[in-house]
Amino acid sequence: MSLTKINYLALLLAFLLSGTFVKAQSDKKETPISTKPFGDSERHWYGIKDESNLINPVPNQPKYPESDYTKIADNMILFQRSNGGWPKNYDMKAILTPEQVEKVASTKAILHTTFDNETTYTHIYYLAQVYTATKIEKYKEACLKGIQFILDAQYANGGWPQYFPLEKNYSRHITFNDGAYMGIMNLLDKIISDNPNFSFLDENMKSKVIKSYNKGLDCILNMQIKDNGRLTAWCQQHDEETLAPAWARKFEPLSICNGESVNVVLFLMKIKNPNDKIIQAIQSAVKWFADSRIHNTRVESFEIDAFESKYKTVKRDIRVVTDPAAPPIWTRYYELGTDKPLFCDRNSEFLYSLAEVSVERRSGYSWYTYEPQKVLDKYPDWQKKYAAANDVLQP
Repeated sequence: MSLTKINYLALLLAFLLSGTFVKAQSDKKETPISTKPFGDSERHWYGIKDESNLINPVPNQPKYPESDYTKIADNMILFQRSNGGWPKNYDMKAILTPEQVEKVASTKAILHTTFDNETTYTHIYYLAQVYTATKIEKYKEACLKGIQFILDAQYANGGWPQYFPLEKNYSRHITFNDGAYMGIMNLLDKIISDNPNFSFLDENMKSKVIKSYNKGLDCILNMQIKDNGRLTAWCQQHDEETLAPAWARKFEPLSICNGESVNVVLFLMKIKNPNDKIIQAIQSAVKWFADSRIHNTRVESFEIDAFESKYKTVKRDIRVVTDPAAPPIWTRYYELGTDKPLFCDRNSEFLYSLAEVSVERRSGYSWYTYEPQKVLDKYPDWQKKYAAANDVLQP
């Protein structure tokens, strides 16, 4: 038997027996560590057809309860690739079959690793919490490998791609979509803010993280879109070299993207003693959110006769209705240069009403959002503290 085969079988056996030597977790009640941050990937694994998946769920796939956090963390170590990152769209709570374990264990060298769908940065924080709770060294080692992956993936200008190593498609762009960029920044913020779950990091690593955080913050400010001479918000993706708004998938146009911009502004609002550039960025985005509100409009979902698309079974449709009692709402995209609400289909054609989008895309994507209201609600307290002389919401 070859040495490679022996090592592989040893890895497989170690994973299958990993719960055996952990101190009787099943015999006592443990405080759960939340797996909520993995919900997006979990939903994708169970709900969307993807021929590129390493493994697919079996019928009635069993799951670990949240209290079995070492077993969930062992799943994370199993899925972690040799470069320290993770693939997306799997359920970390799944109790894998021996065949599933074997398949995943054989892919360590495949470097198709990402921040998309709340991947990698969520795994890092989970492992940090498990190490803090258990002091088991393998969780610390996996966490450190993940942090190093973030540092390695960062562009010199401070941004992060969706996938690293870089691939030959839109995933090379700096990516706010699905929380990627801000997920990384919030993780780094935990580290530099002395979150107790990262107390095991040495000063050298903390210094690297501080540098990475500062570069990431500068890049955010440098990417804010100036449209018709005024600062607005951000796009889902920005060109990794020019920092200009960029296309992603065929239905994700270069535009001002209110959906992804909200978490950027909420992050900036958390910064204590912000400098003038940060204050300007927040003020400008708040004004943009206020100006781009849509009134008297509600989006409703309704059942339709189910049909199979290339991507999933479509069971519902959505429509826009007039409702004078509806709270303000925003579209996800606004056209550059005109500020018009913008929609797209899989052919990349610009559309100006949701009704023009095909049923599969219309019902399978978040075209409208209430999220900017979170920023507007937080603004008065922030403004009084940091910009008392300039309330941009006043006429």
